[in-house]
Amino acid sequence: MEKNEKSSTDNGNEQVESLKVLILGSGPAGLSAALYAARADLDPIVLTGMELGGQVSLTFAVENYPGFPDGIGGMELVDLFQKQAERFGARLEYDLATEADLSERPFKVKTQNGKLYLAETLIISTGASAIHLDVPGENEFIGRGVSYCATCDGWFFKDKEVIVVGGGDSAVEESLFLTRYADNVTIVHRRDELRAGALLSERAKSNPKIGFAWNTVVKEITGNGAVQNVKLQDTQTGEERDKEIDGVFIFIGHSPNTSLFTDQLEMDDLRYIVVDHLMQTSVPGVFAAGEVADSHFRQVITSAGMGAAAAIQANHFLEEHPLDSD
Repeated sequence: MEKNEKSSTDNGNEQVESLKVLILGSGPAGLSAALYAARADLDPIVLTGMELGGQVSLTFAVENYPGFPDGIGGMELVDLFQKQAERFGARLEYDLATEADLSERPFKVKTQNGKLYLAETLIISTGASAIHLDVPGENEFIGRGVSYCATCDGWFFKDKEVIVVGGGDSAVEESLFLTRYADNVTIVHRRDELRAGALLSERAKSNPKIGFAWNTVVKEITGNGAVQNVKLQDTQTGEERDKEIDGVFIFIGHSPNTSLFTDQLEMDDLRYIVVDHLMQTSVPGVFAAGEVADSHFRQVITSAGMGAAAAIQANHFLEEHPLDSD
């Protein structure tokens, strides 16, 4: 394939840029896609979104990514991803996609900074955001005792006491995982029974390290530099009590960042983008990778693999379906 030749023009106050591959999102999926697309001489542009690196950038240390036996900081890993992609010609733009028209190629994407991109292929890696409790102290202590990923951060709570907020399959699975490290895990659930499946629920109830705070919600998270205490409230009596704690793991769901593509791409019941084994969406030439299309694994390594696959397939698509040039 010939090297992509970008063109840039002004359309009134709107700058227009044409390109072969546009990548939305700068997490592991987006940056891996950028690396593979750049190595294929496709000169990809990555719109980073509001947060460079996605959720992994908030993780204090990543210890389950191959090649880093001593672990690596989440932001440090993102920085390495970025440098490697840029080394081969990927361009990161610190901008946010605000509109997308996937009705025809080239696909049109408008941004917060007033640019219009005309992309022959599009890779969507906008991720999924953990649903927050929205209580005082939560945002303040993210990465300092508040976590949304037990697989990422559980090791740091060896011999500690933690709570897990939620009652579904994810909350129970993560609670069971945390018992490998923590001395005690308390599942805090707003109802009087778990929503998780019967087998998972039974495993949790029979685990001596797991306790339960039924009909309970978290009202506030406090500490000095790191989480030290949570304020809990009984949903039936309204009574509040304090609990000393080392960590708060929140698993009340994830919300995929797919609102730009409503009524344009096929999505599942939870609004994750549906892809096939080649990362292809319901619109030819549009690919999706990472947590925007993965409600199950949600790991750095699986997202990176999906991003690489999406870029490889985008390259094949461009070779097989070239757009006529003027």
